[in-house]
Amino acid sequence: MTGRGIRYLTTLPFDEAWLNDLRHRAPGVEVHQRVVSSPKEIDDREWAEVDVLHTGAVLPAPDQAPRLRWMQLDTSGAEHVAATPWWGTDVEVTTLGGVAPVPMAEFTVMALLGLAHHQPLLDAVRRTRQWPDGGDRFRDMTPLPVDGATATIVGYGRIGREIARLLQALGMHVVGVSRRGARPADEQPAQYDTGRGVADDPTEHRSVSELPEVLARTDYLVVVTPRTAETEGMIGAAELALLPPGACLVNVSRGGICEEKALLDALDTGHLRYVATDVFDEEPLAPDSVWWEHPRVVITPHVAGLAPRYHEQVLELVSTNLARFRDGEPLLNRVDRAAGY
Repeated sequence: MTGRGIRYLTTLPFDEAWLNDLRHRAPGVEVHQRVVSSPKEIDDREWAEVDVLHTGAVLPAPDQAPRLRWMQLDTSGAEHVAATPWWGTDVEVTTLGGVAPVPMAEFTVMALLGLAHHQPLLDAVRRTRQWPDGGDRFRDMTPLPVDGATATIVGYGRIGREIARLLQALGMHVVGVSRRGARPADEQPAQYDTGRGVADDPTEHRSVSELPEVLARTDYLVVVTPRTAETEGMIGAAELALLPPGACLVNVSRGGICEEKALLDALDTGHLRYVATDVFDEEPLAPDSVWWEHPRVVITPHVAGLAPRYHEQVLELVSTNLARFRDGEPLLNRVDRAAGY
């Protein structure tokens, strides 16, 4: 961009040191902060001067921010923006994608290994305070196979690649399912990525259209796909029925992708051995939800994506994108409106 300086506004609670670091890394950019929970808390005159908005879900109406040209989200998904008038504008939307692949992959491996080693059963034993005898331990607590088992990752992007890398180190065969299957390198969009993927990725790549065949040979199903119109309800009763009896499922995606009733039914019939889920249709999870006490489930309160180096990584992403924005270069993590993420 040329002419007047770039005015950047964040509604997020970054401390003054972070804001000053951004000013140092992005000379010529006017860095402003308004920590608010509603766009109504910011005067229309201030909205009218904003070129770049860095926010979670505090979104003005398009006519309130006529200068806005780029919206940097503090989320990895963009479904909340897709439901607003901004989706039909030419304003660039970028996400936080690429900040959390490593902690999300670590979390997923923790959850998968927890299921393989019967964490729900072990937690129940702990609550009883009764030590099981040797026969019970051998019969009920011998781990499920991991080495040599097949893990299918639905949603094979930056996070999926990092999950695959760790699971392959455990000796698992990994199938990565994405919209198109393997994507040629020259079609990859410009992305920010803190993952540690290898160049010679041994993952078996499949497209969503091949999912039924893949599910039939899946021991552990990992769901990490974005929530879009295409993925809502993607894993339902029909899909779960294709899994081999005794399969396990780990869900670190978004609520609404796995049908909760179908999951519970498959658990109660024993078709699914265990489920670990970090996300739910309704959050916070209601105190009377059946998920809290289900004997075959591990639940966590939407924490898989929390990144221990969040502030430094977001600073790197935002400052890099501000330089690209200033120079007219393609932004990292641009949302594909047609794909929905």
